[in-house]
Amino acid sequence: MSILSDHRSDHLDAISRQVRRWILQSTAAADSGHPTSSLSAVELMVNLMFGGVYRFAPNQPECPANDHLIFSKGHASPLYYSLWAAAGLVKPEQLSSYRQFGSQLEGHPTSRFELTEAATGSLGQGLSIGVGMAISAKYLEHSPSRTFVLIGDSEMAEGSQWEALQLASHYKLDNLIGILDVNRLGQRGETMYGHDLEAYRERIEPFGWRCILIEDGHDSQQISDAYAELGRDDGRPVMLIARTIKGKGVPSIEDEGGYHGKPVDDDAFARTMARLSGGGESILGEFEKPLAYQSDAKESRRPDPMDYHVGAEVATRDAYGNALKRLAVRYPELIALDGEVCNSTRAKTFRDAFPDRFFEMFIAEQNMVGAATGLALRGKTVFVSTFAAFLSRAFDQIRMAPYSGAPVKFVGSHCGVSIGQDGPSQMGLEDIAMFRTIQNGIVLYPSDAVATECLVDLMAAHNGIAYLRTTRGKTPVIYDRSDHFEIGGCKVLRKSTGDKVTLIGAGITVHECLNAHGVLQKSGIACRVIDLYSIKPLDHATVRKAADETEHLFTVEDHFPEGGLGEAILTSLSDHPTPVSCLAVRRRPISGKPEELLNAEGLSAEKIVDAVIRAVQRNDR
Repeated sequence: MSILSDHRSDHLDAISRQVRRWILQSTAAADSGHPTSSLSAVELMVNLMFGGVYRFAPNQPECPANDHLIFSKGHASPLYYSLWAAAGLVKPEQLSSYRQFGSQLEGHPTSRFELTEAATGSLGQGLSIGVGMAISAKYLEHSPSRTFVLIGDSEMAEGSQWEALQLASHYKLDNLIGILDVNRLGQRGETMYGHDLEAYRERIEPFGWRCILIEDGHDSQQISDAYAELGRDDGRPVMLIARTIKGKGVPSIEDEGGYHGKPVDDDAFARTMARLSGGGESILGEFEKPLAYQSDAKESRRPDPMDYHVGAEVATRDAYGNALKRLAVRYPELIALDGEVCNSTRAKTFRDAFPDRFFEMFIAEQNMVGAATGLALRGKTVFVSTFAAFLSRAFDQIRMAPYSGAPVKFVGSHCGVSIGQDGPSQMGLEDIAMFRTIQNGIVLYPSDAVATECLVDLMAAHNGIAYLRTTRGKTPVIYDRSDHFEIGGCKVLRKSTGDKVTLIGAGITVHECLNAHGVLQKSGIACRVIDLYSIKPLDHATVRKAADETEHLFTVEDHFPEGGLGEAILTSLSDHPTPVSCLAVRRRPISGKPEELLNAEGLSAEKIVDAVIRAVQRNDR
């Protein structure tokens, strides 16, 4: 048990009063926001940050021994910003810009506010991000850093939370502490378990967590006692489960529904501000100093050269695994996560060579991507792999990663109908479209092993989110090890002065285009072949030149037409008169041999030839 001195207790209470004033003032100035959700967690957070628990060096925000704080309930941002004001790191007058255009103090925290650990607000993600940060501290940095995650009771209905709970226990993350703010009320009414703290304990403890109940989450002594129970280092993550009152401090709306996401009215604001007056804005809290810690220096070395020969048959998924293993010495912070399919994605090659830098995330893709975000925010070069189709269930986590500034690298295997007999549930046919929607994201689709390894290297060096699509079956190596690749580039594989049409493919369809080229040449139709290995950004100049110099463009992709390679080309040439025909997966896919499926969808060399001949004959009439 921790006994708070009268002086410290009074000081923390004074900070809590000031934080409440700032919450009310900032949301009133914005005429929007979530004051009630913020007010419920004031004492929990003030006691954490300024009660001798939270270790942080304000003059060294990047110190690897610093603790980390994630507001998974990101709508409590008025509290979040007010805490940093109480620490003296945000000017009180800056709080009046909350939610205003151009302000760093956005409605939900993002990396635009430099003290934000991770962008939140899409509920159910903060704990997974915390898992990644805790893994980084415990297994990669060997740091005394701890990660604290403020969680709302409403978001405990999210499946991603339970994925995170399982994995945190599996990896014995006793440096991860969840703070569950059980304020009973969600957006539209009562939460699933209301104020029943035992209901949460009964569900969380079986996942391998140590639960600490706080019956009154506004009592500094109870909160201090709970925080004093941290630090057992028994291999179990900890969940503090606190009963709180939504809207605490504003009597007219305390524990009342219907006030979620609304500033308090003028009368309640005036009465509450008068009651909370006194103390002034000069009251500041102080952090505990981080524990002494010396990080290990890591050196980068030149990797061995690739070992492929033109004409060899190699699956690009094999090349991906080889690339991770080969490039690990160039990128000493490179780590890999996989969703229990590393033998299929070939991340197993890296796992076997560098087991300390590989983390099995099991079949829980949402948590895997959230954890990858946490790891990336700790400076790790994170590659995430699974079947392309299964990344779609983690799209919410994927789309949020850039708002944290987390440059996660994604690799999707088993793409398109060309995977064969497994059938449509396993076929990634939406992945290009999905990743093309990510602002400033990179989408790459190599056609052979050499291109794959070169593009993995470029991804690792790229400071941004990127996606690489790999092929299940073996394809011929068509590039020499000396060939150059770049993000935003492409390769013109076949070209002549008399080209009548252009075939544009990526990945598996490049080989179908090359085979079609040979048949068309014999038929007297000269055609150009482009390997558009960088779908986003794409090489607009080369594509436009092909449109200028040939009469018809054909895009060929093992993907649905919506949002894929074809639409990327159509957008690029939206002002160009040359027609573009998009060959893509338009029929409901079924099981079958890869060659049967490609043919059925009109993507085989034979069907490409047929489409070109029909178009040429129409144009010649």
